[in-house]
Order: sequence, then structure tokens, then C-alpha cells
Amino acid sequence: MLRRRSSLGLATAACLLPALLAAWSTLASQPQVTPPRERAATDRRAGEGADTSERGDFSFTRVEYDSTGGFREAYYFYEGRLWQRWETDHPQADENFVFRLAELTSVVPNPRSVTRRLTDPDLTSFPFLYFSDVGWMTLDDAEVAALRDHLLRGGFLWVDDFWGLAEWNTWEQEMARVLPEVRWRDIPTDHQILRMLFPLEEMPQIPARDFAESGWTHDPPEIHRWPAYGIERGNFRGWFDDEGRLMAVASHNTDIADGWEREAYGQWYFEKYSTVAYALGVNIVLHGLVH
Repeated sequence: MLRRRSSLGLATAACLLPALLAAWSTLASQPQVTPPRERAATDRRAGEGADTSERGDFSFTRVEYDSTGGFREAYYFYEGRLWQRWETDHPQADENFVFRLAELTSVVPNPRSVTRRLTDPDLTSFPFLYFSDVGWMTLDDAEVAALRDHLLRGGFLWVDDFWGLAEWNTWEQEMARVLPEVRWRDIPTDHQILRMLFPLEEMPQIPARDFAESGWTHDPPEIHRWPAYGIERGNFRGWFDDEGRLMAVASHNTDIADGWEREAYGQWYFEKYSTVAYALGVNIVLHGLVH
């Protein structure tokens, strides 16, 4: 719940870039792995940071899920460790985002990283859910029922960082089990979600930082589930109920969370990608909270 209206209105939305650049300058002299908010020394990758004692008005809640396959499918090796698909960019992206959300709006977020499974008994305490990297995801019947109940009760869902036709088909098939009566639709460029606080003409397409450094404007298809057709074009899609409420949104063929995670890894990336990644994230969260 919002305590009051956002302290930034549409008339001042153009200030996003200079405001974030000013904040970024305080990070420039720090080690590249330092996020805006100092993290606790304990490892919270497996959800140990899901303490809700600091919850505030809002918790950015990442969903833990299972994936099919083995190495490079259900899990992968990167930056010296193994990652499960659900934890891609976690926890730094999530914590950077809520830090910026608190700076740019009057939302008082939980600064800790929060993760939940769909079948956790306290899921109803977390109305805003986030999925990442769902290209090999599989949900069991209990998880499908829990997610359906969550959405029909008024909860909101955002899925991000999945690429190409095969990964889209995986997500679409799971959502067809969750909401068989609802067909996804492209979100039009004049939809309110793109203008909740920061006016955007479209969903930004953001490649992972490693690929952006090599000149890619999108992830290369060979690193994603085959076939990865259509990876060059971003898709912003949603699932609407009978009354037109946007229950779930998918940012497909883009990696919004990498724009958050990598904000301190170079000013060029921050200026080109992190600013619009934060703008979209803030818009989506505010839309989910007030609708």
C-alpha cells in the first residue's frame, strides 16, 4: 500500500536521468561489485533474507520455482558459482531496485531480499510477485492452483528476462494452466502502465551487461533455449481479467533486472540501460500497487 501519492509526478519525470546520475556519481569510486545499499555479510541466495521484520509498505517478492533439464537448462555456471534459473540476478538486482524505488517514490519498501515459493502458507502477504528466467520453468498442480488463486484475489505478477520463441512457449503453456480462460495480449504503447510515473514510449530492450559490452542490443540467441526465433524484438504482454485489470505482465526479450543489478558496473551502461530499467520497474510496481 502507498502511504501517500508519489513525491514525483509526471511533470518531473524528465528528471529521472539527472537524479540517477547524481546518485550514481557516489558509486563511481566504489568497487564495481558494491550495490547502492550495503548488503548483510550472510549469503541470502536461498531465501535467507526473507525476514519480513523490515517489510515496510511493499516487498519485492521473487518466486522460487523448479526447472526441467540439467546443466545450462535448469541451472548454469556464471561468475564462479552455480545459479538456479529462478535466482538469476538475485539478490543484487532486487535490492538495488527497492533502494531506487525508495529514492524515487514515497513507497517504503522492505530493503531485504524476499523470496517465496508459490505454495508457502504466507504467500497472501506478498501481493506483488516477480519471476525471472522462466525458459525451463515447470509448475506442479499445487503451484498452478496457488498462482491462480493469487491472481484472482487481486495479486499482481511480473515475469522478466526470458528470450526467444521456445522460452516464451514455456511460459505461455504454464500460464494457460493458471488462467485457461484468459489469453495474453500485447500491452499497447498508450497503456497507463508505461506512464504511471515516468512516461515511456515503449518497453526498453535491455541486453545483459556482458553482451552490451560487445555491442549487442539483445542477448545472442545461442545462449537461450532453442529455437530462439524473434529474439531481436522486445515484447510487452499482459493478462487481463474480465474487467480489464492487468493481472500479469511479461517483459519478454529483455533483461530489465540486469539494468538494476549492473548499475554500478560502468557509467555508460548506467546511462543507457539502468535509467530506463528503473523507470519501467517503478511504473510496473506502482501500477501493481494501485490497481
